[in-house]
Amino acid sequence: MIYLDNSATTKPYPEVVDTFQKVAEQYYANPSSIHSFGSEAERLLLQSKKQAAQLLKIAAEEVIFTSGGTEGNNIAIKGIALEHQNRGKHIITSQIEHPSVLEACASLEKLGFEVTYLPVTEAGEVRLEDVKESIRQDTILLSLMSVNNELGTIQPIYEIGQVVKLHPKLFFHVDHVQGLGKLELDFYECGIDLCTMSGHKIHGLNGTGALFIKKGTRLFPLHHGGGQEGAYRAGTENLPGIVSFVKALRLILEKKQTELSTLKNLNRRLREGLAQNRFVIINSPKDAAPHIVNVSVPGFKPEVVIHALGEKNIFISTMSACSSKRADESAVLAACRLREDRTTSALRISLSYYTTQKEIDIFVSELANVLTELNKVMG
Repeated sequence: MIYLDNSATTKPYPEVVDTFQKVAEQYYANPSSIHSFGSEAERLLLQSKKQAAQLLKIAAEEVIFTSGGTEGNNIAIKGIALEHQNRGKHIITSQIEHPSVLEACASLEKLGFEVTYLPVTEAGEVRLEDVKESIRQDTILLSLMSVNNELGTIQPIYEIGQVVKLHPKLFFHVDHVQGLGKLELDFYECGIDLCTMSGHKIHGLNGTGALFIKKGTRLFPLHHGGGQEGAYRAGTENLPGIVSFVKALRLILEKKQTELSTLKNLNRRLREGLAQNRFVIINSPKDAAPHIVNVSVPGFKPEVVIHALGEKNIFISTMSACSSKRADESAVLAACRLREDRTTSALRISLSYYTTQKEIDIFVSELANVLTELNKVMG
């Protein structure tokens, strides 16, 4: 099997699965219980928080554990909006954010908030000038992703953060789900107040993740109850999930140190192979994140290509049509103002540190075969 859909989800590291099982079997007490068994679970929880903080170079009290990217984005965006609405009801985001950001913003519009959806360049990048011009007296939140999940475009987070720093009452939220483990991001230097991370994109388990909430940032909690996670997210903690998430975080950051250049070389090889294919147009910019390559195959139905590759045990994905006006069109590519034959025929190939050169070569060859065969059938 050749799995090239790592931006959708990744194969968990065996050590992560082992950690989950061990903690689930040995530390199943409620960390809030006052008996010694509960205290052991609480100790492990606090230790995990410290470890995560060290890995992310932040303070332990700035880490809250979540069920993943969607929940993290909702807590950050709605939490800021509801807590600070007396000061202003204007939010800024971009047209190419993940549906969990776009839908959260749309839900706030129903509550009387105003949202500016920044346009992007053909490469999917937000312009610094547009950010500057969109900030108003009543703007309370700017929410942007570090790496686009379809194109792999890297946003100028550091430069945008310097602009945000000039507005002390403006909060900056970054969806770092696709960037974690692939991209260097110093939360403090970039002026980030909230940052979303997800476990299953870094070879952790589904239903795990974390949210960085900078010290002094006040949020309206979306979950009320026992006051767990600094009262930002009530509910008994998923201790096996938390410990396994921190294990995945440590492993992916180690891989980033040792294997990022290999991943970049694989990306280059993949692009070179795809460039030889007369049916393929590469959409991802050259300086995109190393694990995502987005292409269009004008004249072909993406689903048909994906099923044909699937029969050869090769797995890639088509684009999320989540916020598109048309079900068969990539909203991200449409926002980049690409031609319709490209926005409706997009494929995403996403690599991981597991991906090999041999797999890339086989994929490039088999994609060429599939497209040639389909072209003959279409006549």
